[in-house]
Amino acid sequence: MSKALNVAVVGGGAAGFFGAIAAAQHPHTRVTLYEAGPQPLAKVRISGGGRCNVTHHCFEPAQLVQNYPRGGKALRGAFSRFQPKDTVAWFSQRGVKLKTEADGRMFPVTDDSATIVDCLTEAAQRAGVQVKVRSPITHITKQKNTFELSLKSSKPDKPHSIVCDRLLLTTGSSPVGLRVAKALGHTLETSVPSLFTFNVADKRLHQLSGVAVDPVDLRLKAEGVKPLMQTGPLLITHWGLSGPAVLKLSAWGARLLHTQRYKALLTVNWLPAFSQDQVRAELLQAKAANSKKAIAAFSPFSPISKRLWQYLLVRNEIDPAITWANLAKKQINKLVQELTQGTYEVMGKGTFKDEFVTCGGVRLKEVDFKTMESRQCEGLYLAGEILDIDGVTGGFNFQSAWTTGWLAGQAIAQLR
Repeated sequence: MSKALNVAVVGGGAAGFFGAIAAAQHPHTRVTLYEAGPQPLAKVRISGGGRCNVTHHCFEPAQLVQNYPRGGKALRGAFSRFQPKDTVAWFSQRGVKLKTEADGRMFPVTDDSATIVDCLTEAAQRAGVQVKVRSPITHITKQKNTFELSLKSSKPDKPHSIVCDRLLLTTGSSPVGLRVAKALGHTLETSVPSLFTFNVADKRLHQLSGVAVDPVDLRLKAEGVKPLMQTGPLLITHWGLSGPAVLKLSAWGARLLHTQRYKALLTVNWLPAFSQDQVRAELLQAKAANSKKAIAAFSPFSPISKRLWQYLLVRNEIDPAITWANLAKKQINKLVQELTQGTYEVMGKGTFKDEFVTCGGVRLKEVDFKTMESRQCEGLYLAGEILDIDGVTGGFNFQSAWTTGWLAGQAIAQLR
């Protein structure tokens, strides 16, 4: 009988649990997961507004990778081995059914992230994973064929270090985890925020907080670079602009916006279904049909609410009280421009709920994406957000965590 393989997983998030469970299902492995905080799976618990956006209903790897501003190329092969349909099956086999919403996001039918947390916790327990919370790792050194992990402990009588045969790092964007990866031979891409909202200094706009338009076309321009474009729902907030279209732009423009100190020019086409000529024709028709009515009385475009319409009038110095008959040609031209190419100065970034995502981390060329083993350090595996991978909003970041964690766990357990 072969000696048990001691596996240490550092980081108790989605990738860590998935990797630990996959490795522990092999009878010759002994897996211990170390979580620095008091509670594992904290990010899973708060994601999706407490509902947990587990994955996305996209079952074609070639299409799926298009949702990753960084890491898509590396994930292409990985997704051919474990992708969203495998995630759905994995949870289904453990009694958790997922549902698909209109935009493709997938949630547990319970609409409760605790369902996912409980499922992962129970699966880990059944597989024999030992989960140790409040166990922060301070540093890790590589011996000849083993790793020595130094743990911070408040109890002097407890051992401060443990030895393992194989190591899985799933510490996300934690500086400690990144420092450990660097010490073990890895190059780091600078971590910067991804998935954030845009701050726009306009108090009148802020008063429209909660107004949504779907879809809009967005164009983000910063000095000296090619504009970035995105289409989708937009949400006005009490600090500026949010919604899926903005969050996707923030992900694709994460590094650019960081270098520009989050200052850029955003162009909004509120009516992407209309050409400028069609917008002008609609305004002229409204003028002819409502000549005696105040221009602010109604919005002639169904996607534009009355409140937003009135804001756009004031923004263009058009008196909302004037009648349609008194709307001048110059003012119509202004409205056409505003409705199709309105410009807003982005002055900074906000946070997207509690779902903080970063781009940056371990350089992808230094990892074998068939096994998630380090090319720099034998016996070291990496999964999840510690890698320079990030997806747009919609369940894609969790999917890369499930995939890389599962691949790592399977490979870790292989005898060699």
